[in-house]
Amino acid sequence: MSDRTGIFEGDDPFAIARRWLDEATRTEPNDPNAIALATVDAEGLPDVRMVLLKEIEPGPRGAFVFYTNYDSAKGRQISETGKAAFVMHWKSLRRQVRVRGTVTREEGPQADAYYASRALESRIGAWSSRQSQPLDSRGTLMAEVARQGLRHGLNPKRPPFWGGFRITPVQIEFWADGAFRLHDRFRWTRHTDEGWDIVRLQP
Repeated sequence: MSDRTGIFEGDDPFAIARRWLDEATRTEPNDPNAIALATVDAEGLPDVRMVLLKEIEPGPRGAFVFYTNYDSAKGRQISETGKAAFVMHWKSLRRQVRVRGTVTREEGPQADAYYASRALESRIGAWSSRQSQPLDSRGTLMAEVARQGLRHGLNPKRPPFWGGFRITPVQIEFWADGAFRLHDRFRWTRHTDEGWDIVRLQP
């Protein structure tokens, strides 16, 4: 595509996404890797929340990876449908990346390594929170944190109910702000395991 130059240039959408994220890391004041993750519940009602994207995996079968409690609302919804979407938006760059795809769990050595890299308090917190369940008070939560800290010590293992989700995209859209709302948009749609169709979209 002759006019896909500059920030849109490249044959690997994951490399473009990583490049944009690297730029945002230098300009965005808080959480440049934040994404608005969308799922649907059993009734088909949409749900959305902010999570932190932790990895952009390269290659023909590249993917986007985040970590969470599998028993949370988003974890249950993803397990039921096997699908999700997200948008990553940077005000400082006036750009966004939109992704739709299928989802699988990452609960092997990669998840163990990421869990081990977190602060001890966050690792204990993962054991302590029954994410998305009702809580009568913050005091109850902090008491559970203390209890789990004593139980698991200084080197807790990854909880079996906590790990990664890998979103393998069927579509990726790169969007950049344009003057007078004449934005630039390119949609990549996977047509084979190793190939993409790329279309410029109307703003």
